[in-house]
Amino acid sequence: MAHPLAEGLAQGLERLELALDVGVQARLLAYLDLLAKWNRSYNLTAVRKPEQMLVRHLFDSLAICPYIRGPQILDVGTGAGLPGIPLALACPEHDFTLLDSNSKKTRFVTQALAELGLGNVTVVQSRVQTFEAAADFDTIVSRAYSTLAEFVRDVQPLLAADGILLAMKGVYPTTELAELAAPFKLAQNVELQVPGLDAKRNLLIIRRD
Repeated sequence: MAHPLAEGLAQGLERLELALDVGVQARLLAYLDLLAKWNRSYNLTAVRKPEQMLVRHLFDSLAICPYIRGPQILDVGTGAGLPGIPLALACPEHDFTLLDSNSKKTRFVTQALAELGLGNVTVVQSRVQTFEAAADFDTIVSRAYSTLAEFVRDVQPLLAADGILLAMKGVYPTTELAELAAPFKLAQNVELQVPGLDAKRNLLIIRRD
């Protein structure tokens, strides 16, 4: 029997102009099912309904696919694996490290990776300030970090010389941008169009000057 959200996923991917094969789509839906199941016991996300998770978690994460540069990607404060797991499924050519200090959330992510058979993801339970990576990252992404200044300060030791920072935000954060410290600056702002989401979403692409 077809998954009840399969058609909605296919339509959203079409609007995002992402051509993902049926196998990847099935694994995205399997991830949503796992998230909904674990969420009942572990309170991983405030979003409760799977149809809302499809929009606010899957589509929101996948909307930044065109801006990821590899091969090494770090998702800081991944929580329940967002945006890291959807991106890793959609971009198998890149290697993802999913970082979070919350053991409950990293346990879920580890279980999800095993059930989804995701081989291009490493999970690390650590605070970003104490995390030491074997190599620098080409892209560092955050979906739920505090301020831009704190994000940049905390992750800059982990960023490759020509790497980029992707900060996913709601409304355009004018005040936060004014507090960005040199040599980092806003290279581009992308107003994301997330299928089914009636709210502002901005992707700030930040790099060294």
